[in-house]
Amino acid sequence: MTETYSPAQTVEMSGFSLDTLRYYERIGLIEPVRRAAGGHRRYSDDDLGWLDMLRCLRGTGMPIAQMQSFAALAREGDDTVADRLALLEEHDAAVGAELARLLEQRGKIRAKIDYYRSSLAQQPAVCEPQ
Repeated sequence: MTETYSPAQTVEMSGFSLDTLRYYERIGLIEPVRRAAGGHRRYSDDDLGWLDMLRCLRGTGMPIAQMQSFAALAREGDDTVADRLALLEEHDAAVGAELARLLEQRGKIRAKIDYYRSSLAQQPAVCEPQ
């Protein structure tokens, strides 16, 4: 039998808020969550794996609309693997470009840090009164 998790457990394990989980379900990023006999949502290990992928995509700047396209393609099955691959390759290129931009900006920040450190090192020592 597959282990299932309550919404509270899923929040803790996934790092998503309960509101985000419900929003993602409402907009189709996650499939409708299975429910226990009492009607309470029960998440599976597969759901947690999918949420981890969504966190990765969102964390790397993929727009929600593109994530929805990816989710829709995944639900359509193996016939869409090439389309999913193309979507992820496109996103990977965008992540690479953003990373390069950030590294360039970081270089400027580090140069300014070095400048300030050198100016502090060149300041004359303050003499204390005798």
